[in-house]
Amino acid sequence: MSGHQKGGDIEAGTSGGTATAPAPAPAQVLYPGMAESPELRWALIRKIYVILSLQLLLTAVVAAVVVKVRAIPHFFVSSYAGLGLYISILIFPFIVLCPLYCYRQKHPVNLLLLGVFTVAISFAVGMTCAFTSGKVILEAAILTMVVVLSLTAYTFWAVKKGKDFSFLGPFLFASLVMLLVFGFIQILFPLGKLSHMIYGALAALIFSGYIVYDTGNIIKRYTYDEYVWAAVSLYLDIINLFLALLTLFRAGDS
Repeated sequence: MSGHQKGGDIEAGTSGGTATAPAPAPAQVLYPGMAESPELRWALIRKIYVILSLQLLLTAVVAAVVVKVRAIPHFFVSSYAGLGLYISILIFPFIVLCPLYCYRQKHPVNLLLLGVFTVAISFAVGMTCAFTSGKVILEAAILTMVVVLSLTAYTFWAVKKGKDFSFLGPFLFASLVMLLVFGFIQILFPLGKLSHMIYGALAALIFSGYIVYDTGNIIKRYTYDEYVWAAVSLYLDIINLFLALLTLFRAGDS
């Protein structure tokens, strides 16, 4: 009987010799009036950023291989067959986006399509970098990293203070349409180095806005089954920002 008394009342948590472990701290609330579980939303955010990090790592590896193995870009620009294949590869990611959107909540099909999509985009990035100086690539990569980290930190801080960036959607879409039209006009009627710099600067601003917009959606709006599509949205924002800065710096370097 005395032995049971030494152990204390386990049900009441008054063990005589061993202190009870402290309860884990509750997850930080992401924005005012948050009704869902912060733990679940933080788990979704971590999952999205892990996938995004893997996508960017894969892109860096594939692009580095394309740049280093000079026979790859040479093949695609030295013959009509290679040029036709290159154009097909550029179009392929847009084709993959359709089934990726349809199956964005179907595991593991969504991850398989995501991998195919990322490799295709990575190859296109590698081909662009293959005809760009290393200094320009490094400058664009460093500035992209700084902008992405800064805008992400700002968006999390602003959303916690109660700001909502959903109003940016229509303005960003309209700006993107105008940018595409401007790019098409530039293809038909080349306007010189200055137009390339203007195009790169405008594209960088637009996709910086999209990073804020999509980060806000990840914090507040994407459902728990849409982690793949959320990662795709941010991935495209970052890649397009990098390519825009590459265009801007390459025009300034020439």
